[in-house]
Amino acid sequence: MRIRAALLGALLLAAGCGSGDNGAAGNPDAPLKVGVSPVPHAQVLRYVADNLAAEKNLKIEVVEFTDYVQPNTALVDGSLDANYFQTVPYLDTFKSESGAQLEWIGPVHVEPLGVYSNKHKSLADLPDGAQVAVANDATNEARGLKLLQDNGLIKIKEGAEKTATIRDIAENPKNLRFVELEAAQLPRSLEDTDAAVVNGNYAIDAGLKPADDALALEKAEGNPNANGLVTRAELKDDQRIKDLLALLQSQQVKDYIKDTFAGSVLAV
Repeated sequence: MRIRAALLGALLLAAGCGSGDNGAAGNPDAPLKVGVSPVPHAQVLRYVADNLAAEKNLKIEVVEFTDYVQPNTALVDGSLDANYFQTVPYLDTFKSESGAQLEWIGPVHVEPLGVYSNKHKSLADLPDGAQVAVANDATNEARGLKLLQDNGLIKIKEGAEKTATIRDIAENPKNLRFVELEAAQLPRSLEDTDAAVVNGNYAIDAGLKPADDALALEKAEGNPNANGLVTRAELKDDQRIKDLLALLQSQQVKDYIKDTFAGSVLAV
């Protein structure tokens, strides 16, 4: 299932459940409800909430999600005031497919995408016909395929790199067999596949150490896939949202990310 199908179901559910309590938009004294993935986003946000938010007189409620669709649909329906889990390309795809009026506020960190294997110690060891799992959402699938291309395993059709799916593979010298899975399922797929291209947050959550365990890892330099803060259009100029971004981009948070994740998460 790609974003569109999952999104339709989630938006229908949101419509049936009403528009939430409107959070900070409805009550300036209410805590900012911010949706996050558990790792590393929830850890970073809780560090901000526990150690830095008082500087700005902010109250932050951390709301965890284990998928990439609900944090946006909950933001659309007013159950959240912001979220912190996604990249600009992922947000653009979501907006294009949903028509949602969401606003990118600013970047916080990069989680390098990596290729992992429980069966092989290098990409060169992958046999002919090896099964490789990739994410099934448009943004992360294209990103994963580009990583495989950068490491010489495949070649994507010219001009298709930003939106590539497995159907855009032009050359596949090892005859790799691809399986598309929800991003959260990719670490578990390592038991059944030769390799998987796993998002940084799910890799860390599964006990993998990207800097040590990945057979190939995205570079941080020039990486357009920073994870950042997103909100609804009516809150984009809210001072509390601006203050939250300032804290997420502060030197204290940069130091926390460096000390906590040891290169597996990179502050912008």
